[in-house]
Amino acid sequence: MLDALVDRHDEGMTVFELRAAVDADIDTIEEALSALKGENLIVVEESQTRVLIHPDERVVPDPSEDIEDDESLFDRLRGRLGL
Repeated sequence: MLDALVDRHDEGMTVFELRAAVDADIDTIEEALSALKGENLIVVEESQTRVLIHPDERVVPDPSEDIEDDESLFDRLRGRLGL
């Protein structure tokens, strides 16, 4: 669910859009949103016409940062053995 919100972090998502994106029932979404809100991982923006849910900015990756792949156990062993 958080991944779907991060994908649309600029626009935010309504509950209905989120439900379509994650293909979950409304009870599951409600529980997940409650948990995410409790951990301060989402921000809820209310307007007169609709409610938008955004991920907190600290969970949105910075596109300018390079993401390095974690070295696998096999890669580390191969490096130690000089293979």
